[in-house]
Amino acid sequence: MKRITYLLRRLPVIWKLMIGATLLIFLVFATYNFAQYLVLKQWMMKQEQDTLHTMMTQVQAYLNDKSDAAKTLMLPETKSYMRDILGKDQMIRMIDPKGKELLLVTNHFDPSWITPVPTAGKILKDVWHGEDHILVYRGPFALQAEHGTIEIAINLETFDHFNDTLLWVMVIGGFLAVCISALSGWAIAKQFLRPVKALAGTIQNVKQKGLQERVANIENRDEISELASLFNELMDQLEVSFRQQKQFVDDASHELRTPITILEGHLNLLNRWGKDNPAVLEESLTASLLEVRRLKGLVQGLLALTRAETSSLTDHIEYIQIDAFLAKIKSRVETLYPEFSFELTLEQKGSLVKINPLHLEQIVFIVIENAVKYSGDSKLINITSRVKQNEVYISVQDHGIGIPPAELQYVFDRFYRVDKARNREIEGTGLGLSIAKNLIEYYHGKIKMTSVENEGTRVTLTLPAAQ
Repeated sequence: MKRITYLLRRLPVIWKLMIGATLLIFLVFATYNFAQYLVLKQWMMKQEQDTLHTMMTQVQAYLNDKSDAAKTLMLPETKSYMRDILGKDQMIRMIDPKGKELLLVTNHFDPSWITPVPTAGKILKDVWHGEDHILVYRGPFALQAEHGTIEIAINLETFDHFNDTLLWVMVIGGFLAVCISALSGWAIAKQFLRPVKALAGTIQNVKQKGLQERVANIENRDEISELASLFNELMDQLEVSFRQQKQFVDDASHELRTPITILEGHLNLLNRWGKDNPAVLEESLTASLLEVRRLKGLVQGLLALTRAETSSLTDHIEYIQIDAFLAKIKSRVETLYPEFSFELTLEQKGSLVKINPLHLEQIVFIVIENAVKYSGDSKLINITSRVKQNEVYISVQDHGIGIPPAELQYVFDRFYRVDKARNREIEGTGLGLSIAKNLIEYYHGKIKMTSVENEGTRVTLTLPAAQ
């Protein structure tokens, strides 16, 4: 049994489905046919028994109508009547209490097959004589002083032949049904597994050729086609993720290479002749410290971005009142950037959001710091809050250099910085907006940027309003 189980487990799915369907149909068909066979056999036997009952009633009624028993049994019309009610392969015999034959009428029936047995009551028996199956019905009769037993027998050869034929028909029909069900199960399983094979083939191609492989469109509109569609969507996401990962590595390498190269250059300068030259020493140390701070900011930004993408952000979630929160933020940025003017407009007071306050503070600070960096000669920053359709909107507007329309779609990418020619003048790592985007999307919010060159940029944060 263990070996059979092991072999069945190793069979291909198409064989498992075919064998399962075949066994199921076989069991259903065999159960139905067996029940049908038993019902038909019992029904036909009941018909034969009813025939004997009817014949017995007719014989007894005929005898009851006669007054002289001895003459009645010897009359030709009695035998004629008996022959009229007698069918093929049947016998009617009347015997006295000692078993002596008084009357015998047969039709293709050998009376020696049945031993005369007197009886006082009605008895129905199913007997065999060699290969002949016989149904015998015995009942008493009384005619004046004469009494005895009526024996009516029928050879069930036709009945047995019909049952055997019916059984063979059912067996052959069952065999044909099993064959048809096996072929149908094979065809259905093959059709059913076609999308699965396509999916398996695509996965194999992905291993060999790369993430660009996809499952061909399957128009069955069933669970398998839905699985194929989900697989394609997953591969799209993986391809985008791997492409972003590669871009991230390339960008990180590029961003790290510049400060490391500068540090290496200054250290080599110091090593060669800067030790005894205070001016060179001062310049190299200042430049090196600046690049170290830049590296530190870059590493901190990468760590913050990683935490925003992979860590659990659900700790310390609170209900935050936006107007009080923004007023606090305004006070802090005014202290940090005293040369800037910050205007706060609250269109609807009392609005709440449900978020970790540190994350909301980090998001808003990133947006405000970007506005400060790219404000140019303008020193005005507008901060606005409003509520619309169960959503809280926080907008930060600067009036600076703006962003070219072609570059707006890239501003949330890691390390991307607008107008790279000015990267040396404007500090930054290009990670802030990526961090803000990941954080706000975790709380089912959105971040959107609109800009006009030389007029300014507006960043709008959207968060679900809390009750």
